[in-house]
Amino acid sequence: MRAVLVVNAGSSSLKYQLVDPDTGESHAKGLVDRIGLPQGSIKHEVGGHKHVRELEVPDHVRAIELLEEAFAEHGPDLAEVDLIAVGHRVVHGGQDFADPVVIDDSVITAVERLVPLAPLHNPGNLQGIAATTRIFPDIPLVAVFDTAFHQSMPEAASTYAVPREWREERRVRRYGFHGTSHAYVARRVAELMERPEADLKTVVLHLGNGASATAVDGGRSVDTSMGLTPLEGLVMGTRPGDLDPGIAGHLIAHGKTQAEIDHALSKESGLLGLTGSADFREVMERRADGDADAALAFDVVVHRLVKYVGAYAAVLGGLDAIVFTAGVGENDDEVRAAVLERLGVFGVELDRAANEGLRGEEARITTDASAVQAWVVPTNEEWEIARQASEVVAGG
Repeated sequence: MRAVLVVNAGSSSLKYQLVDPDTGESHAKGLVDRIGLPQGSIKHEVGGHKHVRELEVPDHVRAIELLEEAFAEHGPDLAEVDLIAVGHRVVHGGQDFADPVVIDDSVITAVERLVPLAPLHNPGNLQGIAATTRIFPDIPLVAVFDTAFHQSMPEAASTYAVPREWREERRVRRYGFHGTSHAYVARRVAELMERPEADLKTVVLHLGNGASATAVDGGRSVDTSMGLTPLEGLVMGTRPGDLDPGIAGHLIAHGKTQAEIDHALSKESGLLGLTGSADFREVMERRADGDADAALAFDVVVHRLVKYVGAYAAVLGGLDAIVFTAGVGENDDEVRAAVLERLGVFGVELDRAANEGLRGEEARITTDASAVQAWVVPTNEEWEIARQASEVVAGG
């Protein structure tokens, strides 16, 4: 069995999956939760069975040890697997990394230097790397960066109109995120359409608790909605997306601290700020019951999506496909319908029967007469990370 162990390490959790890089088949997956906190646990899923242990997990090294123990006890035994690499999701690669790389001391130093750009994510990624280095000393470790796919953006798209000092000394620019998801979905929809990816102009809508839109021209990201941080762009579960930067100064002048504003923008805005709930499913249930706040939130979400698709169609100089992915994009037919019905100006014609009730499956949701195809494509970031890690190791 040829496989890549994909690791996504956060500050207090570690997700993992053993993936065939050629087929995308998942042999096993799991989650080590509440690392460094009371009442930790590990959940290991294999062959349709879930195995759960509750115990203290003091650090990421112990988390990786538990991962190894779970594979040994419940399978597949990693000692009997052709483990070609450990692929680490790293959130922020800044301008340093446009491609996945084999991890060495220089890569670790660079990721450490980027911590100020991703203080909530890169430290956990680094801890996961350090832990797997100790547990798997003879296996190549590969870093796959969430920002890398967007390094192809032209300067006109990535540059903020701010003072030179900010841009040069503080590295203030648009980086974008969800890169592995956007890369996978853009490539997969080309396969489904049976057209070369190099010929397609596509807008990918990654809609989950975090959400972003990307304009993909010939397989390359040319614009994306998230910026220096994941706050910019679409309306999300707890993040506002686009807003006037003068709002922060206005609130500070009226007694709010920078820390309070940062917390509110990351944790108390978006759907939560509009409705009191960050769960899109709950918001939709309340909307169906006539809740005015939920109805407004839905309209705000759809308006922002339509605006971005329209803008990106202009940026691309045409549009061949619109693709919905991630939790909301894959499972909510109402938001898909509301967006596509407002894009008739581009020749989009929704196939209501194909869209209605579609949940988590690949499918075209526009008619044969539609000038632009719209698809639902479930994302598979783990396969994308495994594929990229495999290619790096083979090329090295």
